[in-house]
Amino acid sequence: MKDTSNQYSAATWDAARGEMIVALRKCAARRGMICYSDMLKQITSIRFELDDIAYGRMLGEVSEMEDAQGRGMLSAIVVHKVGDQEPGHGFFDLAAQLGRDIRDRLRCWTDEVKLAHDVWANRKTNINVTP
Repeated sequence: MKDTSNQYSAATWDAARGEMIVALRKCAARRGMICYSDMLKQITSIRFELDDIAYGRMLGEVSEMEDAQGRGMLSAIVVHKVGDQEPGHGFFDLAAQLGRDIRDRLRCWTDEVKLAHDVWANRKTNINVTP
Protein backbone atom coordinates (compact mmCIF):
# COMPACT_ATOMS: atom_id res chain seq x y z
CA MET A 1 0.00 0.00 0.00
CA LYS A 2 1.12 3.50 -0.70
CA ASP A 3 0.17 6.81 0.87
CA THR A 4 -0.14 9.75 -1.51
CA SER A 5 -1.82 12.16 0.92
CA ASN A 6 1.25 14.40 1.15
CA GLN A 7 1.17 15.01 -2.62
CA TYR A 8 -1.89 17.26 -2.58
CA SER A 9 -2.43 20.85 -1.57
CA ALA A 10 -4.98 21.52 1.16
CA ALA A 11 -7.31 23.06 -1.44
CA THR A 12 -7.12 19.99 -3.70
CA TRP A 13 -7.66 17.64 -0.75
CA ASP A 14 -10.65 19.68 0.44
CA ALA A 15 -12.15 19.70 -3.06
CA ALA A 16 -11.80 15.94 -3.39
CA ARG A 17 -13.25 15.39 0.08
CA GLY A 18 -16.18 17.64 -0.85
CA GLU A 19 -16.80 15.54 -3.96
CA MET A 20 -16.75 12.41 -1.82
CA ILE A 21 -19.17 13.87 0.70
CA VAL A 22 -21.66 14.92 -1.97
CA ALA A 23 -21.49 11.52 -3.69
CA LEU A 24 -21.95 9.66 -0.40
CA ARG A 25 -24.82 11.86 0.72
CA LYS A 26 -26.61 11.37 -2.60
CA CYS A 27 -26.11 7.61 -2.38
CA ALA A 28 -27.36 7.57 1.22
CA ALA A 29 -30.37 9.71 0.24
CA ARG A 30 -31.31 6.91 -2.18
CA ARG A 31 -30.74 4.41 0.64
CA GLY A 32 -28.01 2.94 -1.52
CA MET A 33 -24.59 1.39 -1.06
CA ILE A 34 -21.48 1.96 -3.18
CA CYS A 35 -18.38 -0.15 -3.63
CA TYR A 36 -14.93 1.30 -3.05
CA SER A 37 -14.00 1.25 -6.75
CA ASP A 38 -17.20 3.03 -7.79
CA MET A 39 -16.67 5.65 -5.10
CA LEU A 40 -13.27 6.39 -6.60
CA LYS A 41 -14.96 7.27 -9.89
CA GLN A 42 -16.95 10.01 -8.13
CA ILE A 43 -13.80 11.90 -7.15
CA THR A 44 -12.26 13.98 -9.92
CA SER A 45 -9.99 16.39 -8.02
CA ILE A 46 -7.66 13.55 -7.02
CA ARG A 47 -7.04 10.20 -8.69
CA PHE A 48 -6.54 7.65 -5.94
CA GLU A 49 -5.63 4.03 -6.46
CA LEU A 50 -7.86 1.55 -4.67
CA ASP A 51 -5.06 0.56 -2.27
CA ASP A 52 -3.93 4.12 -1.51
CA ILE A 53 -3.83 4.77 2.22
CA ALA A 54 -4.85 8.37 1.47
CA TYR A 55 -8.17 7.11 0.07
CA GLY A 56 -8.94 5.34 3.34
CA ARG A 57 -7.81 8.41 5.26
CA MET A 58 -10.26 10.58 3.33
CA LEU A 59 -13.13 8.15 3.96
CA GLY A 60 -12.24 8.30 7.64
CA GLU A 61 -12.20 12.11 7.64
CA VAL A 62 -15.65 12.15 6.07
CA SER A 63 -17.01 9.82 8.73
CA GLU A 64 -15.40 11.82 11.53
CA MET A 65 -16.85 15.07 10.16
CA GLU A 66 -20.33 13.63 9.71
CA ASP A 67 -20.26 11.94 13.10
CA ALA A 68 -19.24 15.20 14.77
CA GLN A 69 -22.45 16.69 13.32
CA GLY A 70 -24.53 13.82 14.75
CA ARG A 71 -25.06 12.15 11.40
CA GLY A 72 -23.06 8.98 12.01
CA MET A 73 -20.34 7.34 9.98
CA LEU A 74 -21.28 8.13 6.39
CA SER A 75 -18.54 5.86 5.00
CA ALA A 76 -20.55 2.88 6.29
CA ILE A 77 -22.23 2.74 2.89
CA VAL A 78 -18.90 2.09 1.12
CA VAL A 79 -18.30 -1.65 0.80
CA HIS A 80 -16.25 -4.32 -0.93
CA LYS A 81 -17.53 -5.11 -4.42
CA VAL A 82 -17.02 -8.86 -4.06
CA GLY A 83 -16.77 -11.23 -1.15
CA ASP A 84 -18.33 -10.06 2.10
CA GLN A 85 -19.73 -6.81 0.59
CA GLU A 86 -18.98 -5.08 3.88
CA PRO A 87 -16.66 -2.17 4.72
CA GLY A 88 -12.97 -2.77 5.26
CA HIS A 89 -11.06 -3.05 8.51
CA GLY A 90 -10.41 0.69 8.59
CA PHE A 91 -14.12 1.33 9.06
CA PHE A 92 -14.22 -0.81 12.19
CA ASP A 93 -10.97 0.66 13.52
CA LEU A 94 -12.48 4.15 13.21
CA ALA A 95 -15.79 2.97 14.68
CA ALA A 96 -13.93 1.83 17.79
CA GLN A 97 -12.04 5.15 17.97
CA LEU A 98 -15.38 6.97 17.79
CA GLY A 99 -16.69 4.95 20.72
CA ARG A 100 -18.80 2.41 18.86
CA ASP A 101 -19.17 -1.09 20.27
CA ILE A 102 -17.58 -3.28 17.62
CA ARG A 103 -17.89 -6.60 19.42
CA ASP A 104 -20.77 -7.38 17.04
CA ARG A 105 -19.26 -5.95 13.87
CA LEU A 106 -22.30 -6.69 11.71
CA ARG A 107 -24.63 -4.87 14.08
CA CYS A 108 -22.26 -1.92 14.40
CA TRP A 109 -22.03 -1.60 10.64
CA THR A 110 -25.75 -2.05 9.93
CA ASP A 111 -26.65 0.50 12.62
CA GLU A 112 -24.37 3.04 10.91
CA VAL A 113 -25.81 2.26 7.46
CA LYS A 114 -29.34 2.70 8.80
CA LEU A 115 -28.41 6.02 10.41
CA ALA A 116 -26.78 7.33 7.22
CA HIS A 117 -29.77 6.26 5.15
CA ASP A 118 -32.28 7.72 7.57
CA VAL A 119 -30.47 11.05 7.91
CA TRP A 120 -29.97 11.67 4.20
CA ALA A 121 -33.16 10.07 2.83
CA ASN A 122 -35.16 12.36 5.11
CA ARG A 123 -33.04 15.42 4.40
CA LYS A 124 -33.02 15.97 0.63
CA THR A 125 -31.68 19.50 1.18
CA ASN A 126 -28.12 20.62 1.78
CA ILE A 127 -26.72 17.43 0.23
CA ASN A 128 -24.25 19.53 -1.75
CA VAL A 129 -23.06 21.55 1.23
CA THR A 130 -19.95 20.40 3.06
CA PRO A 131 -19.99 20.86 6.83
